[in-house]
Amino acid sequence: MRTRFFIILALPLLITSCLKDVTPSDSLTTGTLTNTTQGLKNALNGAYALFKDHVEFNGATDGNNMYLRQYFQMSDFASDDIVCGQSTTDPLYYSFTLNHTPTQTNSRYFWYISYKIINDVNTVIEAAQNISNPDANIQQLIGECYFLRAFCHFNLARFYARPYTQDPSASGVILRTSTSDPSDKARSTVSEVYASVIADAEKGAALMTASRGVQYATQEAAWALLSRAFLYKGDNDSTIYYSDKVINSGKFSIATAANYPAMFANATTSTETILCVAFTEVDDYGKNGSIASMIYSDGNSGWGEEFASASLRDTMSEHTEDLRWSYIVPSKDADGNIQKKNGIEMYYITKFSFQDGKPTLSSPIMFRLSEMYLNKAEAEAKANNATAALNDVDMIRKNRGLEDYLYKGTAPAGKTVLETVLKERRLELAFEGHRSADVYRNKLAMNRTYWGYHLPGLKESDIDLSTQPANYANEIVNWDNNRIIYFIPIDEVQTNKLCQQNP
Repeated sequence: MRTRFFIILALPLLITSCLKDVTPSDSLTTGTLTNTTQGLKNALNGAYALFKDHVEFNGATDGNNMYLRQYFQMSDFASDDIVCGQSTTDPLYYSFTLNHTPTQTNSRYFWYISYKIINDVNTVIEAAQNISNPDANIQQLIGECYFLRAFCHFNLARFYARPYTQDPSASGVILRTSTSDPSDKARSTVSEVYASVIADAEKGAALMTASRGVQYATQEAAWALLSRAFLYKGDNDSTIYYSDKVINSGKFSIATAANYPAMFANATTSTETILCVAFTEVDDYGKNGSIASMIYSDGNSGWGEEFASASLRDTMSEHTEDLRWSYIVPSKDADGNIQKKNGIEMYYITKFSFQDGKPTLSSPIMFRLSEMYLNKAEAEAKANNATAALNDVDMIRKNRGLEDYLYKGTAPAGKTVLETVLKERRLELAFEGHRSADVYRNKLAMNRTYWGYHLPGLKESDIDLSTQPANYANEIVNWDNNRIIYFIPIDEVQTNKLCQQNP
């Protein structure tokens, strides 16, 4: 894509620029923190800011580099929900084509910033150990640190390691649970990473009893992470247990049909939101570096070069009244015809737009209640509890304009209960970073047989929207393909001699 430079606005959450230093072992140490609630809070808030800041990396600050931007692009651009509207030199293109390299900047940055967050929360945890008789507020902050460490390790494993259900003994990622960890450290197994994630999330849940709001980790957010982790692990009973803990907490409710179309624009106040990363107008990066910039444009606000795929739209086509269409916006010309970019129909995506009416501003939701119902439903389907699974799916459908099309305990003809649940996951959680993991952890193939520039060698003159593409690579991506995960970044492999590269 384009090289973009701009001035980073200072965030009030940060107490010192040391939280943004480039080297992993930077000047944020237990000695630089005030061992008080406010001192720990300020330092922890700095770690949260790293999810949305454009942090200097490799000697430069690039507007494309943001934890959340890479998180959503590296997952969803590799799925069958978003189609690429052109060939590009932007590293995001590797996610579409699966032509990954150890040197691609988006992956290198995501790895770096993930471990930077981990290092910072480890530092806060160690500083807090010097506080005798910590009160509930300090325990809350410590619990948030354990949650963030679990969350980052879990997402690293999603991108750089085989799914647990494929091979728990495969190489996972490097576990960093102390600031004194040696630089040279081998990758733990997938099973070991999950054990660490689960232990950290459980410890965090036990400590967090003084919630600071949905923009910070909470006990319920830790339970939601455990629900997701156990689902990915294939532990049905634990998935149901932790999903129910969130559902039965009484703190959340599924967004109604009336509220759903504005839910993502109002993430911080939605009844569904368990955890979001709160952005304000100060954090609106606009065309240069926002999450929305590649998938939406009002003409000036974004690049608008990636769109909702024909595959997803076909999956949704049975019900035009489904309110989930409200986040897929066709770009039309003056005559009402769908516009095309390089031969690809332009259906913009707005799940990361319109907070305060701004086209590139949102507070991305990381966990929400509907996912808990869907996690539970998938586990119930796999435990052969069809009625419970479909009833949980119906809880969502009746709030999405489909109250006349509930399953009422019976899967559609020719479909299994699991297939029905997975379809609902795709519709409900589209563009939220789940689809690729949902496909491959269930040992399914990703069908990307639709026109788009994920197909190698495609030219606009090849495109005939009345037919399906044929004889291109990447049309079907099998679950055992090496490139469903990313290479370990070259920075780690070259400096950490114990870190083995992915095949």
